[in-house]
Amino acid sequence: MGRALCQQLSAAGVHVALCDVSAAAMAETQALCRAQAPAGTRVTTCVADVSQEAQVLAFRDAVINEHQTPHIHLLFNNAGIGGGGGFVSGDRADWERTFNIDWFGVYYGARAFLPLLVAGPGGCIVNVSSVNGFWASLGPGVAHTAYSAAKFAVKGFTEALITDLRTHAPHVRCAVVMPGHIGTSIALNTYDVMKLTAAQLAVTRARMLKAGAPVADLPDEAIRQLLLQRSHAAARLGAHPRRHRGDGRRVRQLDVDPDHQPAAERRAGPAPDRRPPGRPRWADRNPPDDVPGAQL
Repeated sequence: MGRALCQQLSAAGVHVALCDVSAAAMAETQALCRAQAPAGTRVTTCVADVSQEAQVLAFRDAVINEHQTPHIHLLFNNAGIGGGGGFVSGDRADWERTFNIDWFGVYYGARAFLPLLVAGPGGCIVNVSSVNGFWASLGPGVAHTAYSAAKFAVKGFTEALITDLRTHAPHVRCAVVMPGHIGTSIALNTYDVMKLTAAQLAVTRARMLKAGAPVADLPDEAIRQLLLQRSHAAARLGAHPRRHRGDGRRVRQLDVDPDHQPAAERRAGPAPDRRPPGRPRWADRNPPDDVPGAQL
């Protein structure tokens, strides 16, 4: 998600500064951005762990110095990992690592860069939560506490920040994004699967068995390879996402505008209105400004 965002912004001529814990991944993103960006577009990188405030502040200082600017226009807090599912019997360090990156990464980013947004003529903070900020579950019997708690925190913080900014810095806005499953490398970024400990592999095996996977007799190395294959497959899927309508139905490639009905539906007439009684049509497509998360 972060790479695609950087590519789209730089292609539009927007100067971009990105941070990540992986210098190699950033170098690849930087090269992709520069290949399609207009001449003169700056794309800079900085190695930083967003769960560490000192490193986020160092990133902010690098942005000021390398871009020679006293302000910014856009801040995207997008970093995230999985893991840390079990609060009752899981590893505390694993739990706190997930929570610190997924929540404090957003908090430290907003704290560090808000003055630069306020100093400009106008700006926006975009915080990435998750569908698990609505529903704290991956299904029956699967613990998912650290990630869900962090994503609920991101959602609540951003919704409250809308009013705070409107009152004290009305030229700065914020928005919260609640994506469902996106084919990214989050699993690979969460753990180096080839270095998982025996205890971590045992937890993974138990989860896979609970999900119905026949892995009881597989050796640990086979479990590692399965995880690696699934992660790469998800990343490939993310590179070519399927297009869907807002109602969940897939849009065919021949349908140029996804906001209009597919050809088959146009022939058959409009789809039935399934909104609750009394719910206005605009509530589904154009929320008013006072709805949390509606601003961008």
